[in-house]
Amino acid sequence: MSLVSSIAVAAVALIHLYILVLEMFLWTRPAGRKAFGLTPEFAEQTRVLGANQGLYNGFLAAGLIYGLVQGASGLAFQAFFLICVLVAGVFGAVTASRKILVVQAIPAAFALVLLWLAS
Repeated sequence: MSLVSSIAVAAVALIHLYILVLEMFLWTRPAGRKAFGLTPEFAEQTRVLGANQGLYNGFLAAGLIYGLVQGASGLAFQAFFLICVLVAGVFGAVTASRKILVVQAIPAAFALVLLWLAS
C-alpha cells in the first residue's frame, strides 16, 4: 500500500508542478487563459498575481516531493502538505471555481486517505 500512496502523493505533486507552469509561464498565453477562463486583457493585468499563485503551488509540490524523498521519515511532511493542498482546494472551490475541488482537493484527499491506510 505504501507504493500506491507514494504514487498518489507524486501525482498530486505533479498536478501542482503543472499548475505552477500554467500560472507562472503560460498565464497570458492561450493555454493558460483557457485553463483559467481569462480574457487576454485580464490575463495581462493579473500576470504578476498568476505568477505569485504559481510560486505557491510550486512550494506545495516541493513539500510533497521532499516528503517522498525522505521515505518513511517523510510521512508527516506528506500529510502536512496534502492537508495544505486539500484546504487550498476547498477554499478555491468555494471562492473561485468548483473545478478546483476536482483538480486539487479530491486528489489530495484521496492521497491523504491512502497515506493514512499505508501507515
